Amino acid sequence: MGGIFKAYDIRGVVPEDLDASWAHAIGVAFAEFCGVDDIVVGRDMRLTSPEIAGAVADGIRQAGVGVIDVGLASTDLLYFASGKLDLPGAMITASHNPGNYNGIKLCREGAAPIGAESGLVEIEARARELKKRGFSPSAAKGAIRTISMLEPYVEHVRSFVEISELAPLRVVADTANGMGGLVVPAVFDGLGMHLDILYPELDGSFPNHPADPIQPENLVDLKARVLTEKADIGLAFDGDADRVFVVDDKATSLFGSTTTALIARRMLEKNPGATILYNLICSKAVPELIQAQGGVAVRTRVGHSFIKAEMARTGAVFGGEHSGHYYFRDNYRADSGMIAALTVLAEISRQRIDLSKLRAEFEPYAASGEVNTRVRDSSAVLAFVENAYEGRAHEDHLDGLTLDFGDWWFNLRPSNTEPLLRLNLEARSASEVSKRSQEVLAVVAKADSEAL
Repeated sequence: MGGIFKAYDIRGVVPEDLDASWAHAIGVAFAEFCGVDDIVVGRDMRLTSPEIAGAVADGIRQAGVGVIDVGLASTDLLYFASGKLDLPGAMITASHNPGNYNGIKLCREGAAPIGAESGLVEIEARARELKKRGFSPSAAKGAIRTISMLEPYVEHVRSFVEISELAPLRVVADTANGMGGLVVPAVFDGLGMHLDILYPELDGSFPNHPADPIQPENLVDLKARVLTEKADIGLAFDGDADRVFVVDDKATSLFGSTTTALIARRMLEKNPGATILYNLICSKAVPELIQAQGGVAVRTRVGHSFIKAEMARTGAVFGGEHSGHYYFRDNYRADSGMIAALTVLAEISRQRIDLSKLRAEFEPYAASGEVNTRVRDSSAVLAFVENAYEGRAHEDHLDGLTLDFGDWWFNLRPSNTEPLLRLNLEARSASEVSKRSQEVLAVVAKADSEAL
C-alpha cells in the first residue's frame, strides 16, 4: 500500500493527493468489493467533504449500488448507522489532520473494519486499475436517499448508562470546530448537566486550534475553562469525534490508559468475568486491574481494525487504546468518544468523588507518553536497539519492539505514515521514566547515526 492508502483508512491532502477523481474510483471499487444493494455515506465538516462525499457516492451509484446519505456525521455516528442498518459504510473525514487534508474510512456491514488486512488492499488495487485505465464517470445507476440517524444515535449512546444515575455535573467540552459540535449537545440535551462547549461551530478551517487533542498544546483552552468554570471534568474530542481525551477537575490530563482502566472496571461490574482488550501501549495497570476484577485481559496490536477483529474473535465487551479510542461490544464493536465520555461521567456520578481523586487508584506507574523520533530506516534502528538490549529483557514483536525489564518497559514501533519511531515507556516513578527514556533515545540516536 502507498500514497493515500494507509493501514486503516485513506487519507491525503486535497486536491494534490486525494481529489474527486480518486474519490469516484474508490467509490466504484468499494461498491464492487462489498457486493451489496446499499452503502451508507456520511461526511464531516471539512470544506472539501461535500465534494469528496459526492464523488464517492457517484462512484458507488455508478457501480449500481444505492447510497444511504446520512449527511453530516461523527465517525461513530456513521459506524452506528452501519451497524443499525447492517450495511457497509463510507465516512468522509481526515479525523485530526489539518484542514487541507481529507480521507475516507470504510467499514463492512455491522461496522466491521476494513483495513490493510481486511480488504483495503483489494480496494486500492481496483481503484488504481480504474485510474490507470482512465475511466470516465458515467451515469449513476444506483438510487440515493437521505435519512437522519442523529436521533436513534443519541438514544443508542444513552443506553450505555442509567440516565437516573447521572449527577448534575459541570462539564466543559472542546469540540474544536469538529463533528463533536453536532453530537455532543444532542447527547447532553435533557441530562441535567451544566454543559459548556468550546468552539461548537462546525468549521473545517479549524479557526481556533487543530482538532488533535493528543497534542498538549491543543488542550490549553479546555484546561483554562475547566479551572475558571470550576468544572468537574473536561472532554476534548478530535475532528470526527470518535476519540475523546479527558481532563480532570484540576485541569490535569488523563492518559488513555487511565480512562481505559476506569471504563474496564465499570464494564466488568456489569459483565463479571468478561474479556477486555487493551493495546500494547497501555499501562501495566490496565491488565492488572482487569485480572484483579476477575476479567480476562487480552493484549493487542495498535489500530482499530486489529482491535475490532480481536473483539469479534474473543467476544470482548470492551477495548481501550492509549490514543483515546474506546471500543464497545454493544456498539457493534466500534469505537465511540461519546459513549466513553458518558461512561466516565456515569462513574464519577456513581462514586461521588472528584475525578482528580478517583484517578489515583488507576495510576500506580509513571509514563513517558508518546515520544517521536525521526529516523532514516526504522527496521535497522529496531534491530540495533534489540541487539543492544539482548538478554536483558523479555522481548516480543507483536507491534514493533517491546522490551520488558520487570520494573520498567518500553515499546518502539514505526509510524504507519511517517519516517518516525514512536517510543512509549513506563516505570515506577517519573524520575525513572526520565532516566530510562534518555537511555533508550540515546540508543535510537546511535542506531540512526550508524544507518548513514
